[in-house]
Amino acid sequence: MTKFSDLNLNPKVLKAISEAGYETPTPIQAGAIPPALEGKDVLGIAQTGTGKTASFTLPMLSLLARGRARARMPRSLVLCPTRELAAQVAENFDTYSKHLKLTKALLIGGVSFKEQDALIDKGVDVLIATPGRLLDHFERGKLLLTGVQVMVVDEADRMLDMGFIPDIERIFSLTPFTRQTLFFSATMAPEIERITNTFLSAPARIEVARQATASETIEQGVVMFKASRRDREGSEKRRVLRGLIDMEGDACTNAIIFCNRKTDVDITAKSLKKYGYDAAPIHGDLDQSQRTRTLDSFRNGELRILVASDVAARGLDVPSVSHVFNFDVPGHAEDYVHRIGRTGRAGREGKAFTICTPRDEKAFDAVEALIQKEIPRVENPAKPEERKSRRKSDKPAPEKEQAEADQPQKAQPAPKAESEKPNRERSDKSSSRGRSRGRSGRDRDDNVVGMGDHMPSFIALSFEERYAG
Repeated sequence: MTKFSDLNLNPKVLKAISEAGYETPTPIQAGAIPPALEGKDVLGIAQTGTGKTASFTLPMLSLLARGRARARMPRSLVLCPTRELAAQVAENFDTYSKHLKLTKALLIGGVSFKEQDALIDKGVDVLIATPGRLLDHFERGKLLLTGVQVMVVDEADRMLDMGFIPDIERIFSLTPFTRQTLFFSATMAPEIERITNTFLSAPARIEVARQATASETIEQGVVMFKASRRDREGSEKRRVLRGLIDMEGDACTNAIIFCNRKTDVDITAKSLKKYGYDAAPIHGDLDQSQRTRTLDSFRNGELRILVASDVAARGLDVPSVSHVFNFDVPGHAEDYVHRIGRTGRAGREGKAFTICTPRDEKAFDAVEALIQKEIPRVENPAKPEERKSRRKSDKPAPEKEQAEADQPQKAQPAPKAESEKPNRERSDKSSSRGRSRGRSGRDRDDNVVGMGDHMPSFIALSFEERYAG
């Protein structure tokens, strides 16, 4: 079995690895580190959780151990799709470079440009950034990429999903063609394939089979849910979610709830807080300082429930998550394995529950086909009195304020007795509004349906009266 000591890494890097408690590299690390140390381009195909961050961090640190950075000209560049993943990569560099005199800078949105400019001006060996913020600094004339020796693109498939591919191509064009490129992606879509063919030179291809099965330590379940009415689906679905959390009781020490849309992340978190659950949202539209505080609170155990989108959860590594709840079935079956893999880590036991609506059944079938097993069905845990109360409700909640519909309904005042109703005198129907008198003097009490209170008098005449004479 290969060990890190067999990979020809810098001795100071090996010392940091040993102090971190690692001895044996993962398959992606064992495959990617040797060609990277030789200066070759690397194309790594592996999902999050396979240890690929170390597969480019360790060789980069060994290659950069000698040399010195110049002001505004970083020696290496790591591109990440999200702020959280960039921060996770930065933490890895801190862990493995503590015995090396290397500098780094983290360029992400939501942080002051002034602070980031100060770091760049001093010169950095490793620059970790999201594409948008990197280009912002470049366009402001604060950054030059002509000194980049090693460039890493991490989570390229997520870059594609988020529309960053044009930015990636532009950044490639700003770096020297002699650079070494380490390119990682979970899947190889045609657009990703095109970029690798364009910007990588004879890369060493290391492919780790994508995990198609969940850990055996994770207990899975699904609630097949159908709303009583389409406009009530959101509020009734959140009742099911609360029922699942309550059903687990004290066993649910902390949990991540995944939603497909950012709007649902906000609404779900707001609804849970109204019902007394310790929950907070995290997604790309939130301020970076708020996202950082939320993640730190969840990691430290101060926050019990994190409601997240898939993109925001990338790079989130909390080893002791007890539960995962899929409020929505993910659009890509592979993301299901990624989501529930947040629990049951390092041999621990975990639970994962999914809420599946009729329109999600096709996507859910794809999940079961991928993991090659049927996920056990769980009875709807919503309380009977809640299901009864929602049948009594007639007025749907406005879409933009769905969270308000989750509040328990207030009792309505009883209708007034018949004797208490105001005595309203009816108008005399003998006028043209209600009763009309024909030319023959005969009273006509029957109103003509559809004419309202303004029926022309000639209509009330009989056939003979109308055409007499």
